[in-house]
Amino acid sequence: MRNTIKRFLPNHESVHSNRWLRPFANSLLHPRLWHVNRHSAAGAIALGLFCGLIPGPFQALAAAAGCVVFRVNLPLAVLTTLYSNPLTIVPLYVLAYGVGSRVMGMSTNGFVQPPDMGELQFAQWLGALADWMVGLGKPLALGLIVLAAVFSLVGYIGVKAAWRVWLIRAWHGRRARRSSGP
Repeated sequence: MRNTIKRFLPNHESVHSNRWLRPFANSLLHPRLWHVNRHSAAGAIALGLFCGLIPGPFQALAAAAGCVVFRVNLPLAVLTTLYSNPLTIVPLYVLAYGVGSRVMGMSTNGFVQPPDMGELQFAQWLGALADWMVGLGKPLALGLIVLAAVFSLVGYIGVKAAWRVWLIRAWHGRRARRSSGP
């Protein structure tokens, strides 16, 4: 399984020769950031799934920083953040808003419309709009944290379980080959 994963990841030398990454070479070239085993792969997947719900282009940066802190596989964590992309981000955020609303005990009857300007002066309308955004933001922020934690936990356990199943099958295969003899 390790060789299969390694085929798709960049190697040590490509990072060392990249002129944009050269200032961070001491941190990014630590051997544990590039080693693939069940512990580093599970940690990297969990970190990538957690960081994948961070808004905007900060997903990969947060995953890379987390890899340096937790010493898990860097390329695998950054690659895992790509599950949230322009096609999936809206459904993920709607799901996060629903989860946050439920956790907070709020009604999930639907999306609350922004305030109508109507008779309000511009400054009053801006205040009402800010209140609306704060009201929408709390369930969304809480939902993103809860959803990221759930995704991370499921990813960690899933990788550990899949790696164990693969390992047990490899052991049984070796045992069968040894017992059948040449």
